[in-house]
Amino acid sequence: MVNRTEAAVLTEHGSALTLRELPLPEEPEPGAALVRITCTTLCGTDVHLWSGQMTFPGMLPMVLGHEMVGEVVAVGPGTTDTLGREITEGDRIGWSESTCGKCYGCTILREPVACDRRGYGFLQRSDVFPYATGGLVRYCYVTPGAAKLLLPDDVKDTWASMSGCAGKTVLRAVSRSGGIRPGATVVVQGAGALGVFATAVARISGAGDVITIGGPADRLKIAERFGATATIPVDGSAEDRVERVKELTGGRGADHVFDFAGGPTIGEEAVAFAAQRGTIAIVGSTGPAPSPVALGTVMGKELTVVGSLNGDIADYHGSVDFFRTFADRLPWDELFSAPVGLSQASQSVESMSRLGELKAVIDPRLP
Repeated sequence: MVNRTEAAVLTEHGSALTLRELPLPEEPEPGAALVRITCTTLCGTDVHLWSGQMTFPGMLPMVLGHEMVGEVVAVGPGTTDTLGREITEGDRIGWSESTCGKCYGCTILREPVACDRRGYGFLQRSDVFPYATGGLVRYCYVTPGAAKLLLPDDVKDTWASMSGCAGKTVLRAVSRSGGIRPGATVVVQGAGALGVFATAVARISGAGDVITIGGPADRLKIAERFGATATIPVDGSAEDRVERVKELTGGRGADHVFDFAGGPTIGEEAVAFAAQRGTIAIVGSTGPAPSPVALGTVMGKELTVVGSLNGDIADYHGSVDFFRTFADRLPWDELFSAPVGLSQASQSVESMSRLGELKAVIDPRLP
């Protein structure tokens, strides 16, 4: 049984991650597992946490990373995946955030994303038991409350890892919007990993036109590789973008608008982009800053506006199945950078903050 692990720890916002040795539990609790990480993909949330754009009192020091996959090296009694399958040493698993199973969100709403004690992203302190629950570690402790999933052999580590947040977030947003009907026009706000993946999902779902808005230019080129029929850069004004969407849709607007970007004008642009009786899914507009929205236009167009928060184990399972089903449809591997070890995790986070990488990959087995 491994009793310590190397970890890249965030001790100060905007500063280099510190390589530290963290203790591990002497043995896994019932329902828990100790996993040797084989792949961690970094998420935009990791970048926001690193920079301090997202911060919470008492969150530091912490281990970043919530999209990860690994090989089980030890299990506690009665550990199974979410489908009741026994998890044993040597299995490859992914997992969704931990939930308590006892709060109003878990028991009445039956929505894991509404759990009062949902362990996700920013609840991974490195100085509090069980210490190593984030992705930037050699060995990760997967808690009893985490929803685990045995992974099929034909889904790559990077794909399964991305399913842990980006993949499930996009699929949940599509589901919350009521699905994308064949031939529909879709606007995707944002050309990061979420926006590019959403572009691909929209096209595979049968959308006739997918307009991806974002930047920089190289990311819009990637969006085109993943199904965008048109792209719009964000270096112009909001009015320019609204006019361009009108031109591309013959003045009608988009049947579906997905916010994967956030920003002060996202809400008013989304409402302007939407067609009569269109749907808008708000996913990227996190934080307390208000965003102006023309409620009269929402009423006049009879728009449906939904919020969509991340995803749960059902969405994770759906994302893994999506990659498995459409493995040959698009060049998924182009989403990911070449893997690096923990010693280069700081450079990867900083590079993503400069939009230098779309999806950084950390393999703690590397030097």
